[in-house]
Amino acid sequence: MKPAMFDYVRADSAEQAASLLQRHGEGARILAGGQSLMAVLNMRLAQPALLIDISRSTELAAIAVKPDSVRVGAAVTQAQLQAHPEVPPLLALAFPFISHFQIRNRGTVCGSIAHADPSAELPLCLVALKGTVHLRSARGARQVPAHDFFTGLLSTARRADELIEAVSFPRPVPGESFGFAEHSRRHGDFALCAVAAVVNAHGLRVAVGGLSDRPHACELPSLSGAALDEELNELAWSLDVRDDPHTSAATRRHLLRHLARQAIQQARRQT
Repeated sequence: MKPAMFDYVRADSAEQAASLLQRHGEGARILAGGQSLMAVLNMRLAQPALLIDISRSTELAAIAVKPDSVRVGAAVTQAQLQAHPEVPPLLALAFPFISHFQIRNRGTVCGSIAHADPSAELPLCLVALKGTVHLRSARGARQVPAHDFFTGLLSTARRADELIEAVSFPRPVPGESFGFAEHSRRHGDFALCAVAAVVNAHGLRVAVGGLSDRPHACELPSLSGAALDEELNELAWSLDVRDDPHTSAATRRHLLRHLARQAIQQARRQT
């Protein structure tokens, strides 16, 4: 199937893209890597009147390393961030699970955040790390914490006239370590369940993807053994997990318990 007809404009800056979004609103879509968008267009699940291509914008292709965060521009590909010397450690663990290297060579970090698939690894990592989404419109800029940005299945807090110009991942602090585990039917498929773990002196932060309509994170005390199993079991039952044609809810809950323990153990081995 082919997409419906649309107009095409190249935007070389966030300001230009925001101006176009202000004029066209819901009738426009941002094109960066296109790995999610083109499939949606080909199936005619979306039929925008205008595509705004930011993929060649040098302004939006920057990775800015700051003392407390790594800011990733909207045109930065997943492969570029994966190869960067300051790639956040949790993302370094997650990248090998993201599809295949051909997709990572074109797909952008911000594009995955914008698409907001609940089984995708990058939204999960952003929530686990308490990252920030930087939005730009003709009215100005605003920042939205990751836990407020994802609002439902393929749904976010981005307004129709806003561009995700960057996302920021906090840099690790001393004594902090990370783990990541997921299960999919085949390598590169979306996860049936994925878990990211952050371990520090205060306890654990466990984020789960693939079980509900958005990534979910919770804070746990520093537990082990049966006490940890009990907390993970409560977490599994607290989520709105449902049967689907591929996997039962019981199987997904079992995967959460197993993968969460695996991710936590991986993180603890680093300390």
